[in-house]
Amino acid sequence: MSSVEASGNPPAVTVAVVDSGVNVPHPHLPRVAGGVTIDLEGKEHQKFVDRLGHGTAVAAAIHEKAPDAEIWAVKVFDDALATSVPTLVRALDWASERGVHLVNLSLGTPNDFRSGALEPAVRRCVERGTLVVSPREHVGTLWYPGCMEGVVGVVLDPDHPRGSVTVVDVADGARAVKASGYPRPIPGVPPERNLHGISFAAANVTGVLARVLAGGRSRRTAAEVLAALE
Repeated sequence: MSSVEASGNPPAVTVAVVDSGVNVPHPHLPRVAGGVTIDLEGKEHQKFVDRLGHGTAVAAAIHEKAPDAEIWAVKVFDDALATSVPTLVRALDWASERGVHLVNLSLGTPNDFRSGALEPAVRRCVERGTLVVSPREHVGTLWYPGCMEGVVGVVLDPDHPRGSVTVVDVADGARAVKASGYPRPIPGVPPERNLHGISFAAANVTGVLARVLAGGRSRRTAAEVLAALE
């Protein structure tokens, strides 16, 4: 991980992309700082090759908005976009134990009985100053951990401009961040044929937050970053 340089410059904002890994170099993602694969048994592996393309596209959307951010790939998907809650908990702990500033979690579960297993890991992230960004809801159903306290929850707006995000009021007095669900465009490919959806709304929010944190105090709570976005 980065540390303060001798010149006195602050370390880069660090982002853990918990997804299917990355492929670099890529035209939209020239490099990452490093990464790890966490398998379904909780074991760690050094290689984090992306077999699905999803993690690379998510990381590229973040890099587009915050090119100076230090991106770390945390691979939890292999040959399908599915993982286990224990693996997800280990990924969150991996990031927070290393002091990562932001975790992009472009995934979630609608099963509220999973919240009991996820809540301790989210709490540890909050206590260590690691901010989790994750979808709050999908097709009208709440997702975990995105709807949990201390997490920056994201809602999808297909018509929202890609270059910005908007803080909105949601149910029960909670607040979330609305964003476009489109990643970086591919020249010559219509947007609807590219990967898109709530995953990329979360990535767009993470990229904007990484840019915001780079301009000031890098350790902030979910409430503080929502106020900063406004």
